[in-house]
Amino acid sequence: MLNVVVLMGRLVADPELRRTQNDTAVCSFRIAVDRNFVSKTSGERQTDFIDVVAWRGTGEFVSRYFTKGQMIAVTGSIQTRSYEDKQGNRRTAVEVVADNVS
Repeated sequence: MLNVVVLMGRLVADPELRRTQNDTAVCSFRIAVDRNFVSKTSGERQTDFIDVVAWRGTGEFVSRYFTKGQMIAVTGSIQTRSYEDKQGNRRTAVEVVADNVS
């Protein structure tokens, strides 16, 4: 099986660097990626907003050198996880786990 993602887009907000209880760096950010399809009626492209997580050195690199609005290229894989929200509802998150960022 193959799970490879390659994306290039602009950062929607400044990356957020946090640390786990074991002091492992984890950086979360969202990128806006335009679709190739252009609407015939409006002539505009639609945009997808994709959540990305970068761990350890990659996460520290992103938080140090990237800011809102900058173009960013990400390679990695898609992961899903389930969690319970504050109202007790089961939710599923889909995110890209970055292996390499430039």
